[in-house]
Amino acid sequence: MIRINSLSFGYSRKSLLFENLNLTLAEGHIYGLLGKNGAGKSTLLKNMVGLAFPHSGTCQVDSHSAVDRLPSVLEELYFIPEEIYVPTLTADQFLRYTAGFYPKFNQTQFYHYLQELDVPREAILDKLSFGQQKKFMVAFGLASNTRYLIMDEPTNGLDIPSKVQFRKIMASALTEDRCMIISTHQVRDLDSLIDTVVILHNREIVVNQELDKISEQLLFTHAANSSGSEVLYAEDSVRGKQVILPNTGTHYSKVDMELLFNAIISGNQQIIKLLNQPVYEKSF
Repeated sequence: MIRINSLSFGYSRKSLLFENLNLTLAEGHIYGLLGKNGAGKSTLLKNMVGLAFPHSGTCQVDSHSAVDRLPSVLEELYFIPEEIYVPTLTADQFLRYTAGFYPKFNQTQFYHYLQELDVPREAILDKLSFGQQKKFMVAFGLASNTRYLIMDEPTNGLDIPSKVQFRKIMASALTEDRCMIISTHQVRDLDSLIDTVVILHNREIVVNQELDKISEQLLFTHAANSSGSEVLYAEDSVRGKQVILPNTGTHYSKVDMELLFNAIISGNQQIIKLLNQPVYEKSF
């Protein structure tokens, strides 16, 4: 489990990105970390993996401080940054030099993921396109079988078929003892993949909720279906006016993460309050 307690961080003490930020991330989930550009998503991930040092507060991975970067922690953690570097090696050479750092690395899985993502095994990595390099690192990260797999904008540079394959293999690789955290501004890319959404806004986590719980609290629908209902948020789209309503009955809808995100960053306190209050069993 990753626990962040009262974390304050900024590249300048006069301008903090986070202030007293709290967050708990558990195994068995694929988290989608959302936030506006500049909100600090990448920096938050770097704090989780011990590559940034908080001014105050703590970030712990399995009860160990992330900044200590203990070998026992690092062998259970794989981080794919937005900007990646690959050496002048083939896939086999990279595996030979790197896989040993991850005790649960599975070579068969690795080659399977490369094939699924259409990455040539014999190619020199730094000669591949950026998208192919990103897919290679995703395949290696999945095959490492670390408890924590943390990715920053993993779908950047991927074409549409590759994004489909990415979602497919990510979903297949999730186990009860594995935690995956994906930061993105391309919400639609994660729409059918994540099970828990985390929204970073105004230096704090304003939402950390499973999608199933969100659908119990909120109804995502068209304006034509909202007659007589309290509209919490509305937005015009190519599909007509989309709205978010309180879910007061037995009807459930798929969570529209893009609509939800836009509502949150607009400062809609009603929705934030609803999502952060306990969910009680409805009586019908």
